Amino acid sequence: MIIGIPKEIKNNENRVAITPAGVVAFVKQGHQVYVQAQAGLGSGFTDEEYKEAGARILPDIEAIYAIAELILKVKEPIAAEYPLIKENQVLFTYFHFAASEELTKAMIASKAICIAYETVESADRSLPLLIPMSEVAGKMAVQEGAKYLGKPTGGRGVLLGGVPGVKPANVLVLGGGIVGMQAAKMAAGLGASVTLMDINLPRLRHLEEIMPANVDTVMSSEHNIRQAIKTADLIIGAVLIPGAKAPHLITRDMLKTMRPGTVLVDVAVDQGGCIETCTPTTHENPTFIIDDIVHYCVANMPGAVPYTSTLALVNATLPYALILADKGWETACKEKNDLCKGLNIVRGKVVYKAVADAFGLEYEGCLQSTN
Repeated sequence: MIIGIPKEIKNNENRVAITPAGVVAFVKQGHQVYVQAQAGLGSGFTDEEYKEAGARILPDIEAIYAIAELILKVKEPIAAEYPLIKENQVLFTYFHFAASEELTKAMIASKAICIAYETVESADRSLPLLIPMSEVAGKMAVQEGAKYLGKPTGGRGVLLGGVPGVKPANVLVLGGGIVGMQAAKMAAGLGASVTLMDINLPRLRHLEEIMPANVDTVMSSEHNIRQAIKTADLIIGAVLIPGAKAPHLITRDMLKTMRPGTVLVDVAVDQGGCIETCTPTTHENPTFIIDDIVHYCVANMPGAVPYTSTLALVNATLPYALILADKGWETACKEKNDLCKGLNIVRGKVVYKAVADAFGLEYEGCLQSTN
């Protein structure tokens, strides 16, 4: 199969979908890999390294889309890429369709095969291709939140871990999944007083057992959230419903009950956000202020640490990408149920229910797998 690796063109997105080691794995299986010039430079990989691994370098993104049967990316295609996508071309990337009707309709019109990293689901219901970036984003949410708590950036002027004689910051984490767990551990490690909320009681029991003593677990409810935000210095939104738009747990009216300079970090923003007032921002302009509350809503947070993020992502995605290349998408998805669940749009039809429901589109069932 012919594999194409375009350079990411989303704002300040420095990750790349394959490493030179990944190229070696594809070439060893008899596949051809084409990498756009300087696609890996932001992650620390040169064109020469890709050439030595067996890839061929093409000068521009148009050439990559023109030749490839399977496109591997990190982030969803943006408008400039829509016309380049061919019918029956397989795209394997993060799509987050439920957050963008424009993207969804563009991919329907393209009649491409869209397999989303974020909805590939293992038998135990874990999301193996979302986990590594969720781990990065959870840790980064605390780093960025701590930075924006500083007075020069509009925050309350609070040091996350406090000092002897001064209480540490109060951190509220909404969601006890991978992002929330990593955020809580990071915040606790820096000395903050952490409250971790989730609606799943067995999950809360598990988190209670593994978390440091300065993390309290609380059942998530509107009442409990409204109480906790009154004294929180940093609030991290870490809610995920696979493939679907995130619910708004913090609404506009709640901002007025927070203390001025409170910082909100909405990690769920690429799925529509769990904070009503959050809209996607970029690494160039990451924050905005509403009602004296600082909002950090960067939709590709791991893109700021591309070396770490690229290695972590490719570790997870490469085995699946190799199966797609070896067997073709139809056979691969029929044989592997986790890949089948990654299918979102196939030749103009929406085959992932949460995406169809998000925009009132007709839903077609997924292919039937054999295992």
